[in-house]
Amino acid sequence: MNILITGGYGFIGSHYIRYVLGSDPNINVVNLDNLSYASNSENLLDGLTMGYEFVYGDINEEELVEALLSQYKIDQVINFAAESHVDRSISESKPFIHSNIDGLATLLEAFREYCKKAPDHSGKRKFIQISTDEVYGDGDDYPGAADEQTRLNPSSPYAASKAAADLLVQSYHRTYGLPTVITRSSNNYGPNQHQEKFIPTVIKHALKDEEIPIYGDGAQMRDWLYVADNCRAIDAVRKYGQSGEVYNVASGHQLSNEALATKILQILDKPQILLTHIDDRPGHDRSYLVDDSKVRALGWQPEVIFDEGLRDTVAWYQQHPYYLK
Repeated sequence: MNILITGGYGFIGSHYIRYVLGSDPNINVVNLDNLSYASNSENLLDGLTMGYEFVYGDINEEELVEALLSQYKIDQVINFAAESHVDRSISESKPFIHSNIDGLATLLEAFREYCKKAPDHSGKRKFIQISTDEVYGDGDDYPGAADEQTRLNPSSPYAASKAAADLLVQSYHRTYGLPTVITRSSNNYGPNQHQEKFIPTVIKHALKDEEIPIYGDGAQMRDWLYVADNCRAIDAVRKYGQSGEVYNVASGHQLSNEALATKILQILDKPQILLTHIDDRPGHDRSYLVDDSKVRALGWQPEVIFDEGLRDTVAWYQQHPYYLK
């Protein structure tokens, strides 16, 4: 099995590469990454030699993508590559459109042409798009948990770019018969996440005894999913997911932003007074809640208890302070 992974030096992508290479010796991974600010080559420094190759480049480079698919006889593509920070998308949306929509279109078209020229006789071919629960929009706007049939109603330019990407993936399945699946996960956390994300931001400021910015009233509810659990879910969908389908992934552990920040302060033995409420960001969704029974039917369920995962994550950043510079 030869897999092209895009954005493999990012947070979730790097964890997935470690997971899949560690779980199946018959898998070879090609990691295509443009080493943007959110990529970190240190995420995959130690010991990845057998069955792994890194290629520097951008998913918008059509000729490069086409060459990689043919050269490495790729069976599956997993697209982790994306601009993913909501605040950045509010400040400037164009990079999100360029990467999350234009780049995806390049990947899909290259994979479609490759499949036409090199027919799949093994039944292994698949394009896996890594998406987000944010495409459903604010959970306060609909009753109960969003399932995979819930209409997409994104709030931020980031979420809109991911929703557009999902629709493009589905169109390639319906129009061309391309074997595709989509995963939409809740908020991931864990080691080596970029410092702009919520949990690393709280840890960074707390360790320095600095004020910790909390948007609005801090009551925004999120489902927190340990990254290793998400990697196992992605792999279950890769292996067993039905072509053309979407799979939500969640932990079932919801917590408000302020409650989460408070837990981190307690772990670090820091005072609650560090929490500082600031003006809310535009279009800030109040809650996300998804029904993930479909992926659980594939045999997956989360294994990491939230409090243990959070403690391990805080400890990791304490041991790797250079990630918070």
